[in-house]
Amino acid sequence: MFANVPVSIKHTGSVVLRGEAVISYSDFEKINAEIKDADAKYKNPRNLCSGSVRQQNNRITAERNVNFYGFSVVRADGIDFGDSREEQLKWLKEQGFGIVEYKIVTADDIEGEIKRFEGRIAENDLPSDGLVLTFDSISYGESLGATAKFPRDSIAFKWRDEIKETKLLEIEWSASRTGLINPIAIFEPVELEGTTVSRASVHNLSIMESLELGIGDTISVYKANMIIPQISDNLTRSGSVAVPSSCPVCGGETQIRDDKDIKTLYCTNDECLAKQIKSFTHFVSRDAINIEGLSEATIEKLIAKGLIKELADVFHIEKFKEEITEMEGFGEKSFNNLVSSVNKARKTTASRLLYSLGIPGIGVSNARIICRKFGDDWSKIQNADFDELIEIDGIGDIMAKSYADFFGNERKSVIVMDILAEIELETVEESKEEQIFQDSTFVITGSVEQFKNRDELKEVIEQRGGKVTGSVTSKTNYLINNDNTSNSSKNKKAKELGVRIITEDEFVNWLSNGVVPE
Repeated sequence: MFANVPVSIKHTGSVVLRGEAVISYSDFEKINAEIKDADAKYKNPRNLCSGSVRQQNNRITAERNVNFYGFSVVRADGIDFGDSREEQLKWLKEQGFGIVEYKIVTADDIEGEIKRFEGRIAENDLPSDGLVLTFDSISYGESLGATAKFPRDSIAFKWRDEIKETKLLEIEWSASRTGLINPIAIFEPVELEGTTVSRASVHNLSIMESLELGIGDTISVYKANMIIPQISDNLTRSGSVAVPSSCPVCGGETQIRDDKDIKTLYCTNDECLAKQIKSFTHFVSRDAINIEGLSEATIEKLIAKGLIKELADVFHIEKFKEEITEMEGFGEKSFNNLVSSVNKARKTTASRLLYSLGIPGIGVSNARIICRKFGDDWSKIQNADFDELIEIDGIGDIMAKSYADFFGNERKSVIVMDILAEIELETVEESKEEQIFQDSTFVITGSVEQFKNRDELKEVIEQRGGKVTGSVTSKTNYLINNDNTSNSSKNKKAKELGVRIITEDEFVNWLSNGVVPE
C-alpha cells in the first residue's frame, strides 16, 4: 500500500507500530503536472494523501507515492529497547521502515533545535505543521499517566500559521436549514499554504462585532490547521457592516438571539426555502429524479445564493455557470458534468416523480404501486381522491389523507406543474413476469448472495407484484434473511408476529417454480 514499507523484515515476531502517511511536495507537483484539466488538479498534499489512503485499490495508493514514517513501536515481541524511544526508532530503521526525523535534546539546547527545525520548514520536501516533544524514557513517560484524551509524556505544538493581509470586499449572509444566518467574509484573493483563498466564515455576530468589520477594511487571514481560512485580525476596524433585517433567501424578518453571550442571526419564517433543503435533497436523490453531483451541501449553497427558489429551478442551473464555478469544489468540468446530469434527469418516470415530491408515507414501493394502479397516467395519479387511494393494498387512511392534502394544496400544485414543464415522463413497460407475489409484502435483512445487492432483489419482488418495506409489521408476509436463526431485531419481531422467515435459497426456489407455497 505504502511506497516505502518493506515487503519483509528480519524480525519474525509480531510488530505493531504507529506512524504517519505523507506525500512529499515534489511528488504532489509531479502528480498535478500529469493532470491536464486545471479543475481536476489536487488542492494540496494533505488532501491528496488522505484520499489516497482511503482508496480501496492499494495499487493506486502506491502509485501516488504515499510514504509511511514510523514514530513509535506499540509492541515488538521479544525485543528489549532498553527503555528508550530512540532505540525503538533505530530498530524500526534497521527493519527497513522509514522513520520520522528526530533529535535528542536537553534543557540546554531544546530551544535552539526547535528554531532549527522551524527555519527549515520552507525548504522541507515533506509537509510539516509542528513538532512533538516527548521523553526518551518509556517507563518514565508511562508513569505520568494520561488525560481523557492524551498521554502526559508528550507535548505537541504547531508552527505559527502563515498570515496574509488583504482587503474585505463584502459580507455574504448565508442562511442554513436551521434558520441560522451566518456572515461570510469575501476578500481579495491571497495565496495561503499553497492555495488561493478569497472567503472565510465569520461564524456569528459576536465575532463580526469583535472584529469591527467594514467593507474596504484591511484584514489579516490565515488557514487554521493549514486547511480552514479564518480572519485573524482587522487592522482598520471601520465597523460599517450592517446586520440585515431580512433573510437573504426568503426576505422574511430576521431576529438576533443571544445564547450564552454569543449573538447569532436567525430567519423567523418557517416557510423559508433554506429550511426546506431536505425536500430539495430528496427531490434529486437516486431513487427520485436522480441528479448526480447535487449534494445537500451544494444545494444549501445554491439556495443561500438565491440561485434556486423552487424544485423546478434545479433544471436551470446552466444559467449560473459563473456563480457555480466560483463555488468551492466546483470548476468548469464539474459544472459541465452537473448540467449533463440535470439534462439526463429530464427523462423520468411517473413513480420517480411521485416519490421525489416527498409526500409523507409515499416511499419508493408505494409510489410504484400507486402509479401502476393508474397506469402511469399522471393526470389520474395527481387527481386520485381519498376513496380511490384506500382501495390500493398497502395504502391506509393516514397515507391517503396526506396524499390528497398534498395535491389539494394550491402552492404544491404550482410546484408540481412547474416540474412537469421541465421533464418528460417515459412510459414504463408493464412487467411481463407472472405476478406470483401479488398482495405479498416482504422485508429484506442481512447480506444477499445470489443477487448483486438488496436493491436488485427488491426489484425482482416488485416486478412480480410484491411489495418491499423496511420494517417488520403485522402486515409483513415474509422476512428474507440468510441467517434465519440470528437474534437480530427483525428476526425477533418476525417470530413475535408469526411472520415467516425464509432464506434467499427458498426465495429463488419460488422464483424457479413460479409458485409461492401456502
